[in-house]
Amino acid sequence: MLNLRTIRALDRRLTIRAAAWDTRTIGTPLSLVEEAAEHTKLWCGTAAALAVLGGRRGRRAALSGLAAMALAQLLSNAVCKQLVERPRPPKGWIPHDEVHDRPASSSFPSGHTAAATAFTAAVALTWPVVGAACTVPAAMVAVERVHSGAHYPSDVAAGAAIGLASSWIIRHLPGTLRRYVRLM
Repeated sequence: MLNLRTIRALDRRLTIRAAAWDTRTIGTPLSLVEEAAEHTKLWCGTAAALAVLGGRRGRRAALSGLAAMALAQLLSNAVCKQLVERPRPPKGWIPHDEVHDRPASSSFPSGHTAAATAFTAAVALTWPVVGAACTVPAAMVAVERVHSGAHYPSDVAAGAAIGLASSWIIRHLPGTLRRYVRLM
């Protein structure tokens, strides 16, 4: 059974291992994808391409993805990070220079991962093939957050859970609201 001590030990082990990956071979592609995803540029660009090139289905996928991403960012950055004050992984665990570029906010949860997962899951529910294509950069963003020393693996897992929950809420909210309004 996982308890807090076991999770912390696993976080430490996995963070040190991921940070030790050769930055020339794995770090560079991860950093490029993370930079593209910074401030949701990658996901907004994907949504724009879907809306312009994908017809009605593309517009629905883009709208769902953006709505889920907005909700995930609200939940992760405006709610969870304010409630949980978790320091970033110690700089001594990270043997490369990316550790100096990390944010000063709470480490828990990963907002980048929440946004990437929410967008990807919402798009996948509307257009599975495009959602599947989005999983590669979304996974790379999540891995990069640990490799760079910005987050612990459990922060990334929590961000992914928030992203999945956000996409589920966005998918089911309209029907729930319609049923609620009929009851009134």
